Amino acid sequence: MRKILLLLSGILWLTACTSGVMSTPDLVSATPKVTEHPVETIAGETTPSPSPTVISRKVWAHPAIPSSLREQISLPQGWEWGTEELSAVHLVPQATQSISRWIYVLVAPFPTFEDDFSSSQLRNVWQKGKISEDGPDHILVTPSTAEALSTLWGTPSDTIMIVSEDAILSGAWEGPRTWAIVPFEQLVPQWKVISLDGHSPIQKQFKENDYPLQVTFGWSGEPNALKAFLQDWERDHSGDFLLTNRDENRLTTVMLTGVTALVRGTAALMERNGMEYPAQDIGNWLREADILHVNNEVPFARNCPAPYNWQGLVFCSQERYIGLLESIGTDVVELSGDHFADWGADAMLFTLDLYRQRGWQTYGGGANDEEAKRPALFEHNGNRIAFIGCNYKEKGYASASPTTPGAIHCDPEWLIPLIRQVKAEGYLPIVTFQHQEYYEYIARPKLQEDFRAVAEAGAVIVSGSQAHQPHAMEFYSGAFLHYGLGNLFFDQVYSMDSTRTAMMDRHVFYNGKHISTEVLTITFVDYARSRPSTLQERRDLLRKVFNASGWGKMEDIP
Repeated sequence: MRKILLLLSGILWLTACTSGVMSTPDLVSATPKVTEHPVETIAGETTPSPSPTVISRKVWAHPAIPSSLREQISLPQGWEWGTEELSAVHLVPQATQSISRWIYVLVAPFPTFEDDFSSSQLRNVWQKGKISEDGPDHILVTPSTAEALSTLWGTPSDTIMIVSEDAILSGAWEGPRTWAIVPFEQLVPQWKVISLDGHSPIQKQFKENDYPLQVTFGWSGEPNALKAFLQDWERDHSGDFLLTNRDENRLTTVMLTGVTALVRGTAALMERNGMEYPAQDIGNWLREADILHVNNEVPFARNCPAPYNWQGLVFCSQERYIGLLESIGTDVVELSGDHFADWGADAMLFTLDLYRQRGWQTYGGGANDEEAKRPALFEHNGNRIAFIGCNYKEKGYASASPTTPGAIHCDPEWLIPLIRQVKAEGYLPIVTFQHQEYYEYIARPKLQEDFRAVAEAGAVIVSGSQAHQPHAMEFYSGAFLHYGLGNLFFDQVYSMDSTRTAMMDRHVFYNGKHISTEVLTITFVDYARSRPSTLQERRDLLRKVFNASGWGKMEDIP
């Protein structure tokens, strides 16, 4: 009987030595309890040591984890991804062991009037549904974004619609008053970024800590397994380690502008009020760009007369007027304009020398035709950008030849291969044209034909530098086409109503891609100076341009 009791006690003791890992709903595994039983030993026998706990070396990713984040994670050697049930370590939102900060963005179809939205309103829409006429009727999110934001704001209301990543852009464009929330890395130019409480992730002054749409992700799990995993993780990722989908060191902004001609009334007011007068209200917008483009159509000349009572359409600018271009932070000057040759070869060469002295690149014109064709190449924060330009009017406007300076005439025989070449070299081509001038918002057929041809060749942005008033826009063959921006510094404010306003396009590049465009609107107050448009002025102008772009009738939108 004693032997039977000893045998049963031994079996119970061995059973008590077995341990396992159990998952719990809150992602923290409970440590199994081991029931102790007294064991009677036989003289001379040794009590066996408890068997070691076997740690699962599998890692599970919560459904909220963006696919692009998971792709960036290299698990330590010996660890592998697994299911929730078989994994002792979990990658989850809002964990204490944070390894990433993910930025999400409120977006709408590009032809949208709203520029900013309240984060408290957005939270109310998420939790309670549409509560005012100001907000969207629906907000689209992908399943992983819904999971991530639910950790911030709880279960979404019926206003939030969950769709696949492939359907979110088309769904927003097709639905009335339909916006979306997407991770920063999924931005494309067809989205308009809506800032929250004045904070926009595509702007240079963005402060992450003040931005509400961000989620952290990190490690959680069974204590022993988590400890072992973190030791291996820290071994492979020494020092500070934070994965993010928005690194300011990968972001580049490029500002494209319209016509500059420092002559006549513009120059006269500069003489009266100072060289920086025309930009006193918009200068900060221009200066904050990483790369500022200026289309200066007129040459500087040593013998340029005073601008008062100017007669005719042959122009020049006095040398000191270049102070305006210096003050706004010019980086690249387009020379494809009609008036570059107005004051002769000496003035053109003198102008080119002034630009070189300041380290400014030029394109679209030059000391000869080969120089004029040459793209202006930039590399900033890992983004490689090429500016290519030419004059698409009659050849008489473009005087560059093998022996003479001037603007270069557009010819597809050299233009298309050049675009393909710089694209193959890893540059993102921006093509700007001096094209037909007219005073309508629509894009005329000849402009559409020529703009679309270079988009098909690989340009990511095609912009009309010639226009004295804003023209239509479109997305075509993966490129953003803007047929005309209007004047930047030129004295046509009183010519007609359409020349009183203009646009400046701030293009955003990230990690080697064009991801967004902000259209800034300005209104002229006199022959030289413009200011940011009022809200009503801005909406009036956007309505006209959006309608001309074929993006639906928008008269009913306040």
